[in-house]
Amino acid sequence: MYGNSAGPPPTRGAATVITLRVLYAAAGFLTCGLLACVPLFRVAVLRGRWYDWTAAWVSMPLSIACLAVVGSLPETDHRTDAAMAGLLLIGAAATAHFLVIDIRLHAAPRPFAGHQPPHAPVVAPHPGPVYPAGPYAPPPAAQHPVAPPPHHPAPARIDQVRAELDELSDYLRHHDGRDGHRQGGR
Repeated sequence: MYGNSAGPPPTRGAATVITLRVLYAAAGFLTCGLLACVPLFRVAVLRGRWYDWTAAWVSMPLSIACLAVVGSLPETDHRTDAAMAGLLLIGAAATAHFLVIDIRLHAAPRPFAGHQPPHAPVVAPHPGPVYPAGPYAPPPAAQHPVAPPPHHPAPARIDQVRAELDELSDYLRHHDGRDGHRQGGR
């Protein structure tokens, strides 16, 4: 009943978004590819797709393996140059991938998946008392469909409060109808 407010979550300012974007991008490239997994994990968390997670997890051992080759072989060996080029390429690719995805995600409007206000409730007629069949039984009442009243747009907070009050009223009616006779009609 005391859930989140109906408004959308607060958004980050442009300066915060740019600062975070620069830090994630710098982590991949300025560490010579060693922390290339950081921007890739950020993309994986933002999008949640399996290939983003796979790329993030594969980049870690690949970066470590390239760094091990650079550290274990002499500088004059051609494999050292290839491993260092691989490290820089991994870092550059991770940074470019992060920037493209992050800019696309922040440019696209995100739908708010919070509380959706309910439509006007349709009240169904309650069944009356049951009469035995016979010549003196009253005819069955014709039930016409109840059209909902026209719904005027209201602020989201008011709709949320109305919905919560309706839930509370239904609960109290159900509770009083069940326990009211045992507790002295309270």
